[in-house]
Amino acid sequence: MKDLVEIIAKSLVDNPDAVEVKAVAGEQSLILELKVAPEDMGKVIGKQGRIAKAIRTVVKAAAIKENKRVVVEII
Repeated sequence: MKDLVEIIAKSLVDNPDAVEVKAVAGEQSLILELKVAPEDMGKVIGKQGRIAKAIRTVVKAAAIKENKRVVVEII
C-alpha cells in the first residue's frame, strides 16, 4: 500500500524527492501519511480535493483485496 501511494504521488509532483509516505499501523487499520513539498501540495490535492479523493479510492480498492482498512492522510 505504501509503495502504491508513493508511486502515485511521485508521478504528480514536480519535486518527487520530497515525497514521503509513512505507515502507521493501528488496531484495525493502516494510516498512510503522505508528505510532499509545500509547492506541490496543490498538485496532490487537486481542485476541490478531486485528486486526493481519487488516490484514496485507488488505495481503498487495493486494501479491500487484502481485507484491510487503509486511511490516506495528506500532511
